Amino acid sequence: MATDRVCVGVIAGAFGVRGEVRLKSFCAQPEAIAAYAPLFTEDGARSFTVRLTRPVTGALGARLSGVSTKEEADALKGVTLWVDRSRLPNLPDDEFYHADLIGLPVYDTGGALLGHVRAVHNHGAGDILEILGAGRKAALLLPFTRAIVPTVDLTAGRIVADPPDEIEAKEE
Repeated sequence: MATDRVCVGVIAGAFGVRGEVRLKSFCAQPEAIAAYAPLFTEDGARSFTVRLTRPVTGALGARLSGVSTKEEADALKGVTLWVDRSRLPNLPDDEFYHADLIGLPVYDTGGALLGHVRAVHNHGAGDILEILGAGRKAALLLPFTRAIVPTVDLTAGRIVADPPDEIEAKEE
């Protein structure tokens, strides 16, 4: 499921009147986003170098190359920033980039398909896999813990999960 680029942040809008942006970093160490430059727009049409200027509530203040006015910064609101996968550090065996999990099939411990990973969420208490498909009317949300998701095999392109009975019962 590997892709050439990984989303590492999003521009949340202008910050100030001189072209600074509010930058939301998806990196484990938010400030690391600047070291991965150049950052690209999702379509690859533009690239930016990043200079962090100051912390702001819930984000980072930053200057992007080629952005010098508030209007230019405002126009970039909502633009996701992507980095070449080769610029990212290798992860330990038990850690994964969210981009590698999206789209993978998820099977239960008996081999039945539960669906495919649609998204990975984190609202502060840990990662949650959102799984769709396999005849489900609603998304199955599973805590991304070793107890619930004992196997992630990127080489084989599959995930094995052991959902608690009460989660399965709600889905049926």
